[in-house]
Amino acid sequence: MSLFHDGSIRGAAALDWAVAAVGALAVLVCGLVVRQGLRPTLRVLLWALCGLAGIAAFSLLMDVITLMVGQGVDSRIAAANHSLAAVGALLLAATARADRRPTTSATAPAPSWATKQVQLAAGAGTVAFIPYIAMKLVWVFGGTFAGTNMEEMLVNSERNGASEIWLTMESWGLDVTVLLAVLGTFLLWGLVCPWGQVFPRWALLLRGRRVPRWLLLTPALLGAATLAPYGLLGLGYCALATAGVVTMRQGDAHSSGDALLMGWIGMVAFAGYGVALIIAARSYWLRTRPINHLPS
Repeated sequence: MSLFHDGSIRGAAALDWAVAAVGALAVLVCGLVVRQGLRPTLRVLLWALCGLAGIAAFSLLMDVITLMVGQGVDSRIAAANHSLAAVGALLLAATARADRRPTTSATAPAPSWATKQVQLAAGAGTVAFIPYIAMKLVWVFGGTFAGTNMEEMLVNSERNGASEIWLTMESWGLDVTVLLAVLGTFLLWGLVCPWGQVFPRWALLLRGRRVPRWLLLTPALLGAATLAPYGLLGLGYCALATAGVVTMRQGDAHSSGDALLMGWIGMVAFAGYGVALIIAARSYWLRTRPINHLPS
């Protein structure tokens, strides 16, 4: 089976061999690190392999979302590859930083707001979701948008293999993607606000305790690595379709024009949020780094 595919269209076999080559090279480099130590050249190779592994993990978030709502993934072997690539990227990054652990005592910094620029980026990422949520709410409340209504959406979802959980929530007016957008916005502002570093009062038994860095950074990096490239590439495709360079695939829409309208709304949301998530995650990473203290 192919690791890369678009629906029923299989990707080129060369892409599968490329994944195997990256894995083999990673094993070789890690073996050299064990034998020779972490030399500068090997560190650069490790970071390069980490980036390639991150690319191979693309769409892992989509796999997680489909499994969360009880819907099977498009390809089990591709989903397994995404998961292993993500784990590999983390292990390669940890190996590249193995000799940079502080030898002095360290304390967590005081909770702080991100800079105004980062807050503006988070605001833009939040606003980018408004047209998407509005489109979904029109369908939920029985309206028609881009020639499609909720009844047609449910029929299309069932035909495309949506689970009973997904269909039931949609019939109750609980659109799963809107709920995920709300959770994503909550994560985005957690990376920006002080309460993302120390549990606030409404966290009950956890209030006042430090928030582990990985608790926010893990979903943030996973979401950014998926949504930012997906949204930016999608915007490029929509722009080419609008200019008439390519033809927008109709899919379940009534026309290519309707599909293009929905595509613009979706890709603006994904790209805007994904880029904002990258900026906020970087700010959070820097603001929450332990402060090292020299021995007295």
